[in-house]
Amino acid sequence: MNASNDFQSHDDRLKAEEAALRATIDTVIDGLHDKDLDAVRRVYTDDVVSFDVEPPLQHVGIAAKLENWTNVFRFFESVTYDVRDLTFTIGDDVAFGHAFARLRGTLKNGATSQGMWVRVTYGLRKIDGAWRIAHDQVSVPFDVTTGKGVADLEP
Repeated sequence: MNASNDFQSHDDRLKAEEAALRATIDTVIDGLHDKDLDAVRRVYTDDVVSFDVEPPLQHVGIAAKLENWTNVFRFFESVTYDVRDLTFTIGDDVAFGHAFARLRGTLKNGATSQGMWVRVTYGLRKIDGAWRIAHDQVSVPFDVTTGKGVADLEP
C-alpha cells in the first residue's frame, strides 16, 4: 500500500470515529430532550467521574451522574441541551472533546429558562467498539476580582 492510501484510510477512520463520538453526544442531547434516563445512561461508563457545576467537587460513578440528570428532570418540564463548537482529539481507544453547552427549557412552574453557556470537556473511552463518556467537566467562567461566576457570556 502506498503513502497516499495509508493517509486516506487513516483520514477515513478518523472521520468514522468522529461521527461515532458525535453520535454519543447526540444521544445525551436526545435523551435529555426525551427525558430518557436509560438512553443517557448508556453513553456513560459505570465508573464515570463528573466535575459538574453543582456540589460536591466530583460525582463518582454512574449513579451519581444519573442523579444530576434526574435533578434536571425534577425542575424542568421540557429540556433542551445545546452543544456548540464541539471538537474532538481522537486516539485508538481514548478521545477527548470540548465544547460550549447550555441547558435550557420550561420549568415545572411554566417559566422559561434560557440557561447559561458553560464550558464542557468530555473524556471518552472506546469499550467493546462503542464510545462511552468516562469523564466530563463543566465550568463557569468567573470574575477574578469578585470571585463570582459570570453567567451572561455567549460563545
